Amino acid sequence: MKLRVVFAGTPDFSVPCLEACRASGAEVVAVYTQPDRPAGRGRKLTPSPVKQAAEAAGIPVEQPESLKSAEAQATLASYAPDLMVVVAYGLILPRKVLAIPRLGCWNVHASLLPRWRGAAPIQRAILAGDAESGVDLMQMEAGLDTGPVLLERRTPISRDDTGGSLHDRLAALGADVLAEGLARVMAGETLAARVQPEEGVTYAHKLDKAEARLDFQRPAIELERQVRAFDPWPVAEGEISGELLRVWAARAVDGRPDATPGTVIGMSRDGIDVACAEGALRITALQRAGGKRITAADYLNGMKTRSS
Repeated sequence: MKLRVVFAGTPDFSVPCLEACRASGAEVVAVYTQPDRPAGRGRKLTPSPVKQAAEAAGIPVEQPESLKSAEAQATLASYAPDLMVVVAYGLILPRKVLAIPRLGCWNVHASLLPRWRGAAPIQRAILAGDAESGVDLMQMEAGLDTGPVLLERRTPISRDDTGGSLHDRLAALGADVLAEGLARVMAGETLAARVQPEEGVTYAHKLDKAEARLDFQRPAIELERQVRAFDPWPVAEGEISGELLRVWAARAVDGRPDATPGTVIGMSRDGIDVACAEGALRITALQRAGGKRITAADYLNGMKTRSS
């Protein structure tokens, strides 16, 4: 069975899923993405990664500010989609939109639902110390990530994972699970839908730059997760010896129990140890204001040069 698919997505995370749709044999008749936004130092209007991929593939692109108007809904209906695939699109789909495709709308979501519904599931999973994450292929409903799950892929979260590394792995898994779903439906199969349990619901609220500030009154392991989760954005920052620094990499280690939180208790080529409420945070990569990311060893060498 040939499928007419409308794809809706915006950031880098969505691009592998768009490519999976194209590779599946389905006909991607249109791509929906957020309007161009100002980006970079010049604040120049920049197309989304999904728009760039769609235009490179010669697929028509639609960029409505909203899907609530009758005009926007009529435009979508004119593509006569069998299925709409939504991956980190960024716009809410009204009930009337959900009803337009013959097979409804699918969503690829970067968590193991019902845990971490919402905007920032990748970072929230790391912040919470979750042992695993994954992607769910879900049949969309009007609620926020409440629909039944069709297929799922899981992956462990290692202590070396950052927001960036987990993002990239889940983007690839999302493409895999979507490709399987499309192949099975085009082979005539009806995917079994698993209703999400009511227990275990958590919400992954949107990231705020204010969350990036390291509070050394907290346990070191929590700050380590914060550093990992906020790499590459918004990047953790903390005051070290009176200087506000961006902290790119750090590890929780044992610290002196009598040290005041926020005090530097050790400096070596291995890193800068800062006392926390429990243990210490060993900072191994950092960035001064106006500078570039450097190792702790390079930072300490620079301190020696400045003081000599």
